[in-house]
Parts: sequence; C-alpha cells; structure tokens
Amino acid sequence: MESGDSNIIIHVISVLFNMSWQIFWPLAFGLILSSFIRHLLPVDTVVKHLGKTDAKSLTFTTILGMVSSSCSYAAASLSHTLLAKKATLANAMAFLVSSTNLIVEMFIVLVALMGWTFLWGEVIGGLILIATVGFLFSRFYPKEVEQELRQHIESAEPAKHAHSDCGMDMSSMKHETSDCGMDMSNMKSETSDCGMDMSSMKHETSNCGMDMSSMKHETSDCGMDMPAPEETGLMSKITKSAGFFQMDLAMIGKEILIGVVVSSILIALIPQEGWKALFISNDVGLPTWLHSLLDVIIGIFVAMIAYVCSVGNLILAAALWHGGISFGGVIGFILADVLTIPMMGVYKKYYGKRPTKWMVGLLFLSILFTGLCVDAIFNGFGWVSTDQTVRTLNQSGFGMNMTTVMNLIFIPLSIWYYRLGKKANAGMGMSM
Repeated sequence: MESGDSNIIIHVISVLFNMSWQIFWPLAFGLILSSFIRHLLPVDTVVKHLGKTDAKSLTFTTILGMVSSSCSYAAASLSHTLLAKKATLANAMAFLVSSTNLIVEMFIVLVALMGWTFLWGEVIGGLILIATVGFLFSRFYPKEVEQELRQHIESAEPAKHAHSDCGMDMSSMKHETSDCGMDMSNMKSETSDCGMDMSSMKHETSNCGMDMSSMKHETSDCGMDMPAPEETGLMSKITKSAGFFQMDLAMIGKEILIGVVVSSILIALIPQEGWKALFISNDVGLPTWLHSLLDVIIGIFVAMIAYVCSVGNLILAAALWHGGISFGGVIGFILADVLTIPMMGVYKKYYGKRPTKWMVGLLFLSILFTGLCVDAIFNGFGWVSTDQTVRTLNQSGFGMNMTTVMNLIFIPLSIWYYRLGKKANAGMGMSM
C-alpha cells in the first residue's frame, strides 16, 4: 500500500473517531431519556397534551423538543415514543424538528461558526418549519396510511403477558387440559371451583393445589385472587426502561453506524472547495426565486447524503455558505438533518415502508417551503451579510472540555444500561 493511500485511511479513521466522540454522549443521553419516557410517561398525559394538534400542543411539543437531545437519531426515538403513547403524528413530527434544530448547543455553535445572522435564521426557520409540519401532517397525511403506521408501532411493542388463566402466564401450558396449571381431565367440573370436586377437600388447605385461606373466592378466577404485581422500587423502573433502550439500539444501531461512517468518509475526502461544484453560479442569470429554489433543493440533497451530527452539520453548513450557496440553501441544509439516508432507514424500521414515504415527502416539502421563506425574509430586509468566518470541517473533540466530561459519564453508563436491558429482555423472552 502506498503512503498516500495509507495517509487517507488514517485521516478517515481520525475523522470517524473524532465524530463518534462528539456525538456519543448526546446520542446516549437521548436514547436513555427516550427509554424512561416510554416506560414512565402515562399514556393519558400524552393524550391530554398531544392527542390533538393545535397551537397549544405545538407550543408544548416545541418546548419539549428544545430541552431534549440534539442528536437526530435520539430525537427519532423520542418522537417514536410519543407516537407509541398516542400523540398525534403532527405533534410527533414537530417534536422531531424542534429537538434537532432549536436546541441551545446548536445555537452556541452557530454563533461561533457563522455569526448571529444564522442564529436568527435558524430560530425563525425552525419555528416556520414546526408550524408548516403541523399543518401539512394534520391535513395531508392520509388517514389510512397513519393507521398503517400505528399498527406497525403496536406490532413492534413488547408482547403483553395477557395470555393467562388464573392470573398466570399459561403460554407454555396446554389450554385444553389445564386450568391453574394442572390436568383436570379426571375431575368433575360440575361440582368444582377450578374444575375439581371440592366436596371432600378442606378449603383451608387446597384450591387448585394451593393454600387459599387468605384469598377471596368471590374476586378470583379459578378460586384465586391474583392481582397484577405492582412495581416497587426505583431499580425495577430502571430495569424496565433499560429494556426499551436495548431494543432501540438493536433496531436502529446499524443505521446510526452507517450514517457516521459515510459522513466521516465524505468529510475526510471532499475538500471545502469541492462543494462549490454543486452550486449554481450567480452569473447564470436565473430569476432570484428560481435560484433560491434550486439552492434550497441542493442544500437538502447535500444534507441527505452528508449528514454528520449536530456540530459537524453546522461546520459543513459554514463550508457550503462560503462555497456559494444562498442563505436559504444553508438553512434548508441545516433543517434537513431529519431527512438523511440513515434517518430514513430508522423511520422505515419504526413505521414501515409506505408511512415512511409519506413522512419523508411531507418533511421535504416543509423544509423546502421554510428555506424559501427564510431566504425571502432575510434578503428582503437586507439582513444577510457575507463577512462570516469559517473553520475546518474536521474539529477534534478531544481534550478537557464538556464533551470529554460527558463522555466519561455516558460511556460506562450506557454500557451498563444496555447490559441491564439485554438481561431484562432475555428474561422476558424478547432478546434481540
């Protein structure tokens, strides 16, 4: 192998390492948060606040998204959780947009990399996008497709242990020969409580072969009062939540890995100047609206194939801006982090093929409309400036900083949490 090829491989691995280091803790935090919400948040609460789409629910879901994880994959998991809890599709999609585009860490990086103009462009664009998503998904997403989406979600949920007699799991027993786990074929059913002749038996010692002295016969099946076991203790709740965390990683882990690897290769191999070839020169003489439209489409397309992570995405956005893309095109690129190829794979796993097609189509139209609106607003008022600074596309996240501190916490925490969830799911016969 030539030294040049060796250097390229080393560079790609370095970028991959840096990018993984940058996104690990927000991804882990978002997925862990999603698992707790999925287990602990009552369905009634979600239905009450997010069960219908209006200005109040969109405001609530926007705030909820702003305080959640900034990682798109974690945001997809959280929006999936809201749908499983019976939130409307419009509210869940508004949450997805909010949690990936209206978070504090993104605002800080935007100001540092590109200036205050882009911060306000992102804020205004995010709010326009949330309103547009709420409108389009509530009005134009077909009801039969939404029903298919919800059926897909329900079919993927852990099986409820409701196939029991006598309040016990009887799935491995032969129903035709047992009640309470015993062969009743030789017993007289007409004089029994549980398919047994009880006339000569002492009730205080046996009913279905168990001590029934402290049980109320009038409230039982098979003569037994078997109330569902109540959750007690924090550890029980953590263990059950960890089960959802493990299942989420088993479902979308491959898509996340593919996304990070592809993005690392693109960032490592394509120089900043290389992105200029994608854009239409101002010298072509196209009408302003058409030029803006094409730039926003190009921005969305680049995001679909080159998404890195929230921070890396903004670094690439700065490079696109200096490469010649319009202001609206940059905003469209940033907002389109929910439309990457790996994210589409996640949606397909979560919701099914046809629901995902409609979801992607409406998100694309929403982002396109938002990019055009932002471009028209900022250029119309003369707010767009070109004296921005830009940094290299690949920044090392190593060193004593917040990323390092958070990773030192979340790397061992997520490993322990994953193992706990895997053990819990294996014990319930749901190992993935």
